[in-house]
Order: sequence, then C-alpha cells, then structure tokens
Amino acid sequence: MERRNFIRIVPLAGLAGAMAPAQAIAEAVKGPTVNSASTGKDQLNAANGQNHAQQDTVINGSRDRQYQLDLLQRISRPVVENMSKGTLKKNMPLERGPGYGLAVEKVTYLEAFGRCISGLAPWLALPDDATPESKQRKQVREQVLQGIVNGVNPASPDYLNFRSEAQPLVDAAYLCQTFMRAPEALWQPLDNVTKANIVKELKELRRIRPAYNNWLLFAAMVEAFLLSIDEEWEPLRTMIATKKIQEWYAGDGFYSDGPQFSLDYYNGYVIHPMFTDMLKVLLDKHQGSKADYEQAIKRMQRFAELQERMIAPDGTYPALGRSMTYRTAAFQPLVQLALRHQLPDSIAPAQVRCAMSAIMKNIFEMKGTFDKQGWLQLGICGHQPEVADVYTSTGSLYICTNGFLALGLPATDPFWSDPAAEWTAQKVWSGKTIRKDYHVNY
Repeated sequence: MERRNFIRIVPLAGLAGAMAPAQAIAEAVKGPTVNSASTGKDQLNAANGQNHAQQDTVINGSRDRQYQLDLLQRISRPVVENMSKGTLKKNMPLERGPGYGLAVEKVTYLEAFGRCISGLAPWLALPDDATPESKQRKQVREQVLQGIVNGVNPASPDYLNFRSEAQPLVDAAYLCQTFMRAPEALWQPLDNVTKANIVKELKELRRIRPAYNNWLLFAAMVEAFLLSIDEEWEPLRTMIATKKIQEWYAGDGFYSDGPQFSLDYYNGYVIHPMFTDMLKVLLDKHQGSKADYEQAIKRMQRFAELQERMIAPDGTYPALGRSMTYRTAAFQPLVQLALRHQLPDSIAPAQVRCAMSAIMKNIFEMKGTFDKQGWLQLGICGHQPEVADVYTSTGSLYICTNGFLALGLPATDPFWSDPAAEWTAQKVWSGKTIRKDYHVNY
C-alpha cells in the first residue's frame, strides 16, 4: 500500500462508531482521486498532510484507547461502585439462564466482583501521573480496594460467600488472578486484617473437590496465589493441574477441557490465561519448570494466532460452544499476550487493538446488552437470555472485562501508538498479501 493511502487510513480507522472498522479501512484504501491539473499548492498541502502523519497516528491510538477505557468503565462501574458502598447485594439484578441450577444469591455476587476486577487489574496497576485518566484510575482503584475489604468483612452487607456451594472456588480463582496481576496496586495496600480474612477464606475452599476439567486450574490458582504471598500452600493441587492440563493438550494451540474435547472458548475464558499465570508463579518461586512455562506460552501464542484469524472483517466471530455470554473474555489469550509483549511474530499489536475495538463495538453498542440501570444482560450481542447456560446469572457476565487487559499498557506503548492495522481476515477478503497459516507441533 502506498504511504499516502496508509496515512489516510490512520485517522479513519480510529473513529469510534462512525463506521464499521472494515468499512473505514476500505474507504481509506481507495485513495484520492488524482486530477491532472493539480497545482503546486495541492502538492504542498499533501506534503503537509504527510508531515502530520505521526500526529494522526497518536490521535488514532488515543481514540481507540479512550473508547476501550470508557467502555470498560461503563461495564464495571455498577459492580465496583456498589461493592465499595456495600450495596451490591441490594442493587444488582439476578437474571438467570433457562434452567439455572445454582443458588443464585449465594454465588452471583462473588462472580460479579471477582471476575470484574480481574479484568480491571492491569489498568489499575499502571503508575499514577498527572493525566485525567490517572485521576480516574486512582478513584476506581480506591473503590476496588474498599470493595475487597467489604467482601471479606463478615459485618459488611456485601460479605461474599466463600463457605458454601462449589461455585465460589471458580470466582475466588479470579480474585486471586486479580492479586497476581496487580500485587502492588491491589494486594499490598490492603490492611493486615483484610489480608488475613482473604487468606482464611481461600483456605476454606479446600473443602471443595474440583471437577475433572478446567476446575483443576481454579484450585491451583488459589494455591499459587497463596504461594506468591509466602503463605502455606498445597503443592499437590498445582502439580495435578499442571500434569492434567498438559495431558489434555489436543494440539495446534488447543487444550481439551477434561478428557473429551469440545469446541468452545474455554481455552480463552480459563485454560491458557490461568495455566500460564499459575506456571509463572511456580517458576518465580522456584517451584516449577521453566520448560513447562515456555511450552505453555508457545501453545498460547499459537492459539492466539488462530483467534486473530477467526475475527471476521467486520469484527464478528463464530458464536459457538457454551458460555458465549462471556463475550469479550473469549479473546483473553490474545490481549493477555499483548499485555505481556508476548504476541507471536505473525501478529502486530495494532492488529489486536483494531480488531478488539471492532468486536467491542459490535457487542456493546447493540441495544439490550445493558439494561436501563447499566447492568449487563444475558446474551452474546444484545439481550438474548435463551443462549445462557444453566450456570449463568448476571454476575457471571462480568468476566467480559478480561477482554480489556491491554489497557494495562501505557498510552505510549506501540499497542496504542502504532498506526491502525488491518487484521488477517480483512487482508484475506480484500485480496491483500497475507502470511500462510500452518499447524504447529509443540
């Protein structure tokens, strides 16, 4: 593509909601109409436009970042604000999927809070500065910290249930992932009483026998977090999870969720992110193998390659398998690798930024995704309660914040500052040069 045409793409691709991302890029690629009678003044203006290309690039990245940040705040605000005030149980709706089979009032609130803040954590971990974003971040961080205090305080109206039912094991793992992603921002500032309360609640979860599938990782994440803070931990749980997940590797970046393979997004929701997070703690604490961690990262990178290719030119993706109401959490491996600067060489950071912005617009700008009070509703794109599973309630939906992990990168990072880029499907279906895909064996 000529440089002149590429410059025209940059500001257009970042316009939030003005047109579909694929349409914006297609319009820009057409290029200017050349008039044989162009004057020297016209040429000078064109040159001046090229001189402003870098500035346009920065503006484009800033627009994408602001769009994603505003959306993350819209999603998380009802949970975070209510939890900080002790009013989550009072105000959160209790929508449930057809045939819902859990004790909703005992599980949905920990689901909402633990899942929500696990996606917020990398952004909250950024250092404070003098920007308006930092001021907002500091406020949200303080609310999250107060919410954590309330959640493990038996005297609080929002005291969260860790003591009955099996589901709390799942969402305690997301709470642990929060602390593992932002220890200095969200663990260390807590008072000693709150820390002791958290540790006590986590150890109580050992009463739960995890299911023989991705639940092994939930138990292992709790123990890995306890290890990370030098608390007493159970190595057997991390060892079993490691061995079984490795045994369940199906090939080409996919793990089976248990002995039998099913085609869904659980590699995104749980397996790749939690497996690599757990292995990293074990490695850092000299309790795990570097080879195991590096192998898991390579497999996650391959999975991310395939995920990026599954994003259609218009920013849609296949709606298949269980838990589709988790929305953007499906792409957690892709954005987590971007956050860690571990994307495979075949994927440029800006591809992920632009593709994820397109996905978010398709999902969260659809009428019915939020109710009138701003809470998420059951569905994939809009309000579609019929697609919810028997374990899905309002709280379950807040795992979607894990599609926003790249906000933990500063605005100056190439993820945000690089020029807008087409993702693979856009290149394929507009006849452009692409990289051949082929399976891997690690």
